[in-house]
Amino acid sequence: HPMYAADRSCVNSLAHANDLCDELGPGLGVTVDVYHLWWDRNLRDEINRAGRERIVAFQVSDWLVPTRHVLLDRGMMGDGVIEIPKIRGWVEATGYDGFYEVEILSAENWWLRDQDEVVQTCVERFREAV
Repeated sequence: HPMYAADRSCVNSLAHANDLCDELGPGLGVTVDVYHLWWDRNLRDEINRAGRERIVAFQVSDWLVPTRHVLLDRGMMGDGVIEIPKIRGWVEATGYDGFYEVEILSAENWWLRDQDEVVQTCVERFREAV
């Protein structure tokens, strides 16, 4: 995500990741993480560019509005503004059939809850919102 450009990452778009993979050659891949990529108006084209050969994982969480912390306030799927089913459709249209990962970094909400509740909610939300 571009909000990490100053202090966390030098690769801040799927286009940049695809460019690096093109330059460095075979054997590399990308993770389509909706939290980091949902805002990009060229996302569909870049997912197609990556294709099944390059996509190694699909990560889901949601962008909350307002967000209290860019790293540690990721929302549970369905609680934010990301159109996860649309992006999932783009990924699956490439032929991707690999891993789907739920990544909820949530210091002030989900990390404070009972683990069984969190896992149950993840399963339910994945079925409903992904």
